[in-house]
Amino acid sequence: MMAALFFFVTYGVSSVSVAGEPTEDVRKTTDKLIAIFSDPALKAPDKARERAKQIRKAVDERFDWEEMSKRTLATHWKKRTEKEKKEFTDLFGKLLERTYLDKVESYSGEKVLYIDESVDGNYAVVRVKVVTKKETEILVEYRLKNKSGEWFVYDISIEGVSLVNNYRKQFNSILVRSSYRDLTEKLRTKVEGKD
Repeated sequence: MMAALFFFVTYGVSSVSVAGEPTEDVRKTTDKLIAIFSDPALKAPDKARERAKQIRKAVDERFDWEEMSKRTLATHWKKRTEKEKKEFTDLFGKLLERTYLDKVESYSGEKVLYIDESVDGNYAVVRVKVVTKKETEILVEYRLKNKSGEWFVYDISIEGVSLVNNYRKQFNSILVRSSYRDLTEKLRTKVEGKD
């Protein structure tokens, strides 16, 4: 999946016909990421760890990892202790970081056009179109939830494929066949790069 990639690669953002609060909050994070990608001091190979740290910090400010984690575990979330929920949220965030950081690092100037947004109470969808250098258009939807007046991403859908639903199916399959402990061990192995 390329979900995180499309969140991060909004460097060539075109003019926006829509600019409500959800779109603006996504744009704030985009601007921070552009600054990181553009910083010559962070481009050297020996700065990779610092660059990754700054990318993760910017993304952490916009993504609601707990809400994402809750939705990926679905009914299994309620069965977890607070300690397990915290552990899972941390592992899931690290998994996404590990899975997508290389893709983010390979950004090559794709354009992102903000199409529209829809708001329904405390929930919103921001739709964008990513245009590759080969002029391929990819529809991406950011699903956000309002918390204390700020919008946070809890899911990303690319061409109709939801990041949360994809992981939910994978995690549920493991939990039904095995155990929560097995799931967290598998996540930990992936995060540590032992797979």
